[in-house]
Amino acid sequence: MEATVDKSTLKGAEFLIKESPVHEVFTPEDFNEEQKMIKEMAEQFVAKEVTPVLDRIDKLEEGLMPSLLEKAGEQGLLGAAFPEEYGGLGKDFITATLINEALGAGHSFSVAMAAHTGIGSLPILYFGTEAQKQKYIPLLGTGQMKGAYALTEPNSGSDALSAKTTAKLSADGKYYILNGQKCWITNSGFADVFTVFAKIDGDKFTAFIVDKDTPGFTLGAEEHKMGIKGSSTRQIYFQDAQVPVENVLGEIGKGHLIAFNILNIGRLKLCAAALGGAKQTATITIAYANTREQFKQPIGNFGAIKHKLAEMAIRIWVNESALYRTAQLIDEKEKELLAAGKPFNEALLGAAEEYAVECAILKVGGSEALDYVVDEGVQIHGGNGFSDEYVISKAYRDSRINRIFEGTNEINRLLTLDMTLKRAMKGRLDLMNPAMNVMKELMSIPDFGSDDETPYSAEKKQILNLKKAILLVAGAAAQKLMAKLEGEQEILMNIADMAIETFLAESALLRLLKRIEIEGEASNALQADIVKTYLYDAADRINKYAKDAINSFAEGDEQRMMLLGIKRFTKAAAVNTKDARRRIADKLLADNKYSL
Repeated sequence: MEATVDKSTLKGAEFLIKESPVHEVFTPEDFNEEQKMIKEMAEQFVAKEVTPVLDRIDKLEEGLMPSLLEKAGEQGLLGAAFPEEYGGLGKDFITATLINEALGAGHSFSVAMAAHTGIGSLPILYFGTEAQKQKYIPLLGTGQMKGAYALTEPNSGSDALSAKTTAKLSADGKYYILNGQKCWITNSGFADVFTVFAKIDGDKFTAFIVDKDTPGFTLGAEEHKMGIKGSSTRQIYFQDAQVPVENVLGEIGKGHLIAFNILNIGRLKLCAAALGGAKQTATITIAYANTREQFKQPIGNFGAIKHKLAEMAIRIWVNESALYRTAQLIDEKEKELLAAGKPFNEALLGAAEEYAVECAILKVGGSEALDYVVDEGVQIHGGNGFSDEYVISKAYRDSRINRIFEGTNEINRLLTLDMTLKRAMKGRLDLMNPAMNVMKELMSIPDFGSDDETPYSAEKKQILNLKKAILLVAGAAAQKLMAKLEGEQEILMNIADMAIETFLAESALLRLLKRIEIEGEASNALQADIVKTYLYDAADRINKYAKDAINSFAEGDEQRMMLLGIKRFTKAAAVNTKDARRRIADKLLADNKYSL
């Protein structure tokens, strides 16, 4: 596969076959002053309003969470991304992402806020009639009204379209009569309005706006959960609930468009919130490592602890690079669609759909980075980490839900490859020719050297080779298994993990190169340590994923040839990752916080 550079913005999933010019990639260093100010305001809100009352939140103190949402609304944090005509601030997608990251340090509050501003409000904002939007959005934007989203049922989780809740038109044609139940409904204990999915006539999957005082609508008791204990989670029941016909949301029978399109945005914002939580947890852990002494010295002096702290920082920095790279791609696509005459709702939904693959990748990457950070945070705290007296134990419990929210990580891995292959089949993405070129390259004499001696030419080539490894495995699996590939989930997830690692690694390298262009190499030595260490480790992980996949469907000469190809494409130059991690950890310990 030859390196190709397209001056136009990359399409969704096109990172697999094209390079992104460094100057076109957005990084966290590109935030403007207003965005920095809004992020700081959100961080201050968490520090002053949320953190001091975390224990009260976890006890589900009546009225506390709604009051916090109202305070956030007063500061413009809830309606920041809502259009001005509905009382919002009309801020761009990157700013909205920044707010989610900053508020992500709020434990259960961040869950309530994200559910309210995301799945609790966006279905009405993007699919509602003008009358519906005028009625609900201004109040949702200020927090005077709280939103929730009711899709999951006891027997339909990932398979949302198998829902059993029914809707039948009343004899007088004025109401839809809803019967059924929903479970795991975030904000349900205090929400004023719910987006509810039900089937009309047993098959037309449709969304409805349901007010809390709807006759026949009742709530179950609060669930007792492993984590996010302060997030109100109840079952909701419909027994001949009368929902006015004017509360149908979107088109009858098109509820799946609402359910699935909203999730694309939610996945990216979950990544943002997870990284906000990860940064806070890393800071707490770094401070602990500086103050906790064993053998007459701070435990941060020990190599084993330095390794853990550095790996926390590496995973945060790399995922952050991918997050804002994607946020800008969505923002640019939204503006392009607006300029083409699309209404605002179609513009953002269309932009998020374009980068649905990247959103799925971010959801997996961000949630698993947070899980790593909290797990190692507990380990560094030792026995104290197992005590509720230390906030790290709360962070550990609260983190676990993120690998289940917004589609499980397994579903998102499967979607990553499924959506990519479907785009290729529809002609939206040319995977065939690059994959064929990789197969031809396997039959040729290997390139043992390169005349390119520009900075980081080896790392750039390594990223290109990792993409070749993906194309090799995915192309061979699709050709060998054809329709059977859909049922080979282990292989699909192997290939998805290759793609996830590559997208994250490339995003981090592009961020580093952009920083070097502006500030010089000397100022970015630690960032170089992050990128080189991650890329070195990622190559080994990708090698393993690729071999596992190939060994699942190939044998004989074909197997041997592909395994040799994978060995070639995942080869990495030696990196002293021990010293690199020590340098990263020393910086964190000196600053007494996550500071990268």
